[in-house]
Amino acid sequence: MKKKKVFTNGCFDVIHPGHVELLRRAREFGDELIVGLNSDISVRAIKGNGRPYFSQEDRRSILLGLDSVDEVLIFDEPTPERLIQNIAPDVLVKGGDWKIEEIIGADFVMERGGEVHSLPLVNGYSSTKVIEALQDPDVTSIVEGGRDIVTASLDEHLQTFQVVLKSLRTEIRKSGELLVDTFRSGGKVLVCGNGGSAADAQHIAAEFVGRYETERDSLPAIALTTDTSALTAIGNDYGFERIFARQVESLAHKGDCLIAISTSGNSPNVIAAVMEARRKGCRVLGLTGGGGKKLASLSDASILAPSSRTARIQEVHLAIIHIWCEMVDAAFAASE
Repeated sequence: MKKKKVFTNGCFDVIHPGHVELLRRAREFGDELIVGLNSDISVRAIKGNGRPYFSQEDRRSILLGLDSVDEVLIFDEPTPERLIQNIAPDVLVKGGDWKIEEIIGADFVMERGGEVHSLPLVNGYSSTKVIEALQDPDVTSIVEGGRDIVTASLDEHLQTFQVVLKSLRTEIRKSGELLVDTFRSGGKVLVCGNGGSAADAQHIAAEFVGRYETERDSLPAIALTTDTSALTAIGNDYGFERIFARQVESLAHKGDCLIAISTSGNSPNVIAAVMEARRKGCRVLGLTGGGGKKLASLSDASILAPSSRTARIQEVHLAIIHIWCEMVDAAFAASE
């Protein structure tokens, strides 16, 4: 008789009782539980500098020591999509911080008659909280009273950019090359972001369309998804959570690129747009903060600004936007 295969995935860098309980409950849905494990390269892309704390082989060994886990497969990509298609599980399981429509591979599994479950998380357990409790305050801490706020803010700004310079050059280069490749292949770039990130999205479009510092014979194609009149109409018809996804559905084609901006990395309307872009065969470039692992894990390339403060995150994003513009200008100038 064919075994019923259950699949889940994650980084499992700091394993806690919540993970153990999630894996136990996942195993109950079938005869064997296969865990997709983000490789060290993949974890760094999703969680940023300094991660993982344990190597992929150490994490694999720990998982295999649990009675609930039958097999652990390591993957290098940001998402386990290819792995899920190769395994073709009967059941797909994720933690309750993921809605079913946000789970990579859900459509594939359900189309084959399988099940997809988003299991409630165990209260009180979080890898982020564990790590924060172990670490000393760093550049992500809020400016405290008793110091001159101008000096404190500038110091924090400089410390944040020192981390960017030391740790994010590869990610900035990779994401910029993705944009250049999109433009060269004739694709469009779509941009979405809400709240303060909406201004960043407008800034990106203005810089590219305005040709930045160099005149170009052919302008990159930008489909702006923060136009207020369009968003009002779409919000009325489809609801706030589908406000960007509906535009991606209408405007995007395979080979286009979506720049998704969310300082938290968890904005439901931005994540919905990302999932729609993935369905249409677009590449996704994520801009988020230090805790934005959800957006990062769904993106082909991502930048996690090394801070939890919105002001510092947006400063990093704006600096990177200008670097992207310089990369595009240089690429177009070299080809003329």
